[in-house]
Amino acid sequence: MDLALSESQQMLKQVARSFMEREAPKDAITALQGSDSGFRLEVWEAAAGLGWLGMLIPPEYGGAGSSLTDAAVLYEELGRGPLPGPFFSSGVLGALTVLEAGTEAQRAALLPEVAAGRTVLTVAITEPGNSWGPRGVRLGVTRRGDGYVLNGTKLFVGDAAAATQLIVAVRTGAAPTEISLLLVDKGAGVATRVLSGFIGWQAEVTFTDVAVPAENLLGGGENGGWSALERAMERAIPILCAYEVGGSQAVFDMSVAYSQTRIQFGVPIGRFQRVQDHIIRLVNQLDAARWTTYHALWKLESGRPASADVHMAKAVASEAYMEACNAAHEVHAGVGSAWEYGLAAHTQMSRTLFHVLGDAKWHKRRMADALQW
Repeated sequence: MDLALSESQQMLKQVARSFMEREAPKDAITALQGSDSGFRLEVWEAAAGLGWLGMLIPPEYGGAGSSLTDAAVLYEELGRGPLPGPFFSSGVLGALTVLEAGTEAQRAALLPEVAAGRTVLTVAITEPGNSWGPRGVRLGVTRRGDGYVLNGTKLFVGDAAAATQLIVAVRTGAAPTEISLLLVDKGAGVATRVLSGFIGWQAEVTFTDVAVPAENLLGGGENGGWSALERAMERAIPILCAYEVGGSQAVFDMSVAYSQTRIQFGVPIGRFQRVQDHIIRLVNQLDAARWTTYHALWKLESGRPASADVHMAKAVASEAYMEACNAAHEVHAGVGSAWEYGLAAHTQMSRTLFHVLGDAKWHKRRMADALQW
């Protein structure tokens, strides 16, 4: 197993880091906290111009056809910001869901627009009062003519304010996995309310008599949505984990730099054993997240069974990012809580991403299930 980056991946890493320094410095990311959509249009257009919104989209649909590891290298750098915006929601999870669930005609119509940044996708799965997973999808549909009508609510929908279209998981059968995916135009009576306290612009999305034509049923047939979502998520989750690795790396770098420059009792605080303990704890979390993430990517790209490794990566990386932020606050004390310093954005992002696509407990159970087989 060789986890070293190739020459082209090293170049991508350097380009992405330069992009972040130029387009998304700390003060720009801090300023986004007060925005409605959570991203700047000029940054989005620049990313589209670099081909980053279509990295995982095949060339025949207007994308770059890059590998999962290529995308992970990019998203690790974006996570160092942490740069918010629908990069993952649209360019990774949304695009992969269309690839897995859509018909050829749906792929040809949607994916070039996603790669160009003109269409912004997000996937709406979770609901109020229900758990993660297929059993938690209770939103039903009313069939009207040859189409559908939606009434209900989805919760914790990432980047819903920025999205132009939503891929909505709905229940169309009695069995737990009898779920379908509907492509819903956000202008068709969809109301979004951004939830306070989260970064990444998690939202409550309410559907009131939203009419969805039959041709917007992804795949053209009912009840195959969850299996398509699982295939998409197995490839998308390690990219999200790479973003969390980047965030963990950033808070480690901040903590080490602060411990070397903050003077207390005439010496840098990094000389104190308790501060060193916190930094070692941070290193351990960072390394665990990095190696489980890239091991899962290696398994996926080498064609080996990867389900257990993907679940382990999500469980470890989500906990690691959160614990790394906790350790960083111990090092920084009061200054770490100031928004303009930059650590608080990582802390809030780590709490937000902990539950996205399933929390650590859920993924540990799924990892155990996968290992049994």
